[in-house]
Amino acid sequence: MIELTGVPVSPGIAIGKAFLFLEDEDVSIPNYYIRTADVDSEWDRFRTAIGKARGEITELRDRARSEMGPTHSAIFDAHLLMLEDPELMEGLESSLRESLRNIEWIVFQREQELIEQLSRVQDPYIQDRVADIRDVTKRILNHLMFRERFTLSDLEDEIVLVAHNLLPSDIIAMNKRAVKALVLDGGGKTSHAAILARAFEIPAVLGVAGATRNVRNGDGVIVDGRKGRVVVEPDESTLIRYEQVRSRDVEREKALLATEVLPVRTKDGRSILVKANIEIPEEVDTVRRHGADGVGLFRSEFLFLQPGRIPSEEEQYRAYRSVLKSMEGRPVTIRTLDLGGDKALPELSGREEKNPLLGWRAIRLCLSRDDLFLTQLRAILKASVEGDARIMFPMISVPEELDQALALLERAKAECRAAGYAFREDIPVGIMIEVPSAALVADILAKKSAFFSIGTNDLIQYTLAVDRGNEKVAYLHQPFHPAVLRLIKATIEAGRAAGISVGMCGEMASDPYAALVLLGLGLDEFSMSSVSIPEIKRLLRGADSGEAASLAREVLAMESAAEIERYLRERIDPEAGVFR
Repeated sequence: MIELTGVPVSPGIAIGKAFLFLEDEDVSIPNYYIRTADVDSEWDRFRTAIGKARGEITELRDRARSEMGPTHSAIFDAHLLMLEDPELMEGLESSLRESLRNIEWIVFQREQELIEQLSRVQDPYIQDRVADIRDVTKRILNHLMFRERFTLSDLEDEIVLVAHNLLPSDIIAMNKRAVKALVLDGGGKTSHAAILARAFEIPAVLGVAGATRNVRNGDGVIVDGRKGRVVVEPDESTLIRYEQVRSRDVEREKALLATEVLPVRTKDGRSILVKANIEIPEEVDTVRRHGADGVGLFRSEFLFLQPGRIPSEEEQYRAYRSVLKSMEGRPVTIRTLDLGGDKALPELSGREEKNPLLGWRAIRLCLSRDDLFLTQLRAILKASVEGDARIMFPMISVPEELDQALALLERAKAECRAAGYAFREDIPVGIMIEVPSAALVADILAKKSAFFSIGTNDLIQYTLAVDRGNEKVAYLHQPFHPAVLRLIKATIEAGRAAGISVGMCGEMASDPYAALVLLGLGLDEFSMSSVSIPEIKRLLRGADSGEAASLAREVLAMESAAEIERYLRERIDPEAGVFR
């Protein structure tokens, strides 16, 4: 039995036989000289291959659009743009005529150059674009070399798919009924594979070092997509344990979903809203199925992370309108563009920063690129008439930033009026509290905000000076650190004093041990991934606000995260109820 660990990107437990899907990267690419007289016919071969590839990609795009909507089909729009890039085509033709090498070799060499250039940039979003280049190049080479490639649509038996990485076209084409889980050597939470796995609700663990070395075809495999564990050839006791956990999870989810429509009211009558975090419009069906009271965080930057281009105002408007209409009057909080830091975009990033997480990102980027910001604000305003829209500014660190953002919003409103667009004049505008300075001046910021949403992922990172993506200091990423809890408490109290609601959209909101402490601190709204909603709703319904407040006071008197966590695990039983 071997246990591997990786990045949990899509929850759920799957048990099945492994199917090893290895890319044929070691296939020899022909390399030979051609005569000058053969250059034109060689280029004609290439144009024919391009035409066939274009037809395949167009078919995949249309399939993705019908199954998953325009957000995912945009991946293939980008692939089509690569095929039609005049600069790329001119470069390939020039190389062909100058080197007098066969076109397969010219295409392969250009692919390697582009991949090498991107690999130098230490940013997950940039490196994820390598998959797009490989996808398009492989398709062209297959046609040039007359290779028939096995596709995952040919799968019939239920399997756990193990691969080094997957191209977007592989996932769109695969037989989703047969693939019960994904295990990849590469990838992370922001990769196409992760996003698509969540969209299809397939348990997935990515970034599993050595997965394709340690797993063989037919091996029994357990995939725990919530904890990021992969067990290969489990012994009988491990298999029985995971089967029991999976059974309990299925029964628990059925029971929880049966009460999904019920609002959250604590035992002492306090009403709490439990909302969902989403990245793409197509997640709305899952949001509604899991009983969310609204969307507490729509990460709009996903629309900007498709390779090759920045979305137009019309494209953004359609995406926001789609979510608002689908939520049928329930509130939708759209966070304005949060790029930079660990989410760089080549079109905007400019020169590389030494400390990108402390640099030109989120609201700072938007305030310096008001053309980009105004386009997004107009798109949100135009969509606001379709439902209960709210605007949220990320990473506000000083009051002056909020003043500038609000001024630009007023300018966007004036532009909408001048153009004759209807919009909600009184659209609520709030901010994320995710840096210590904002929490410490929350009383000032509350005077200018309709609501707060605490982003604990960054708040923990900046409070404790710990890069959450650095495994060497991961032990310091402590949600229950007294400093973090005190900042949360100060934010909630400032919001209450100003009469505005305070929510949380960081991962801490979905932690059942944290939920009761947050309830006791006075948090009004919880927002999280859809799959966590039913469990947190059940937990909060069984809680008493007075008892939770007493628990919070006890926790705030403690001196370390370890002491607090140990105490909470002794006091709280998420499975059986609330307090032991």
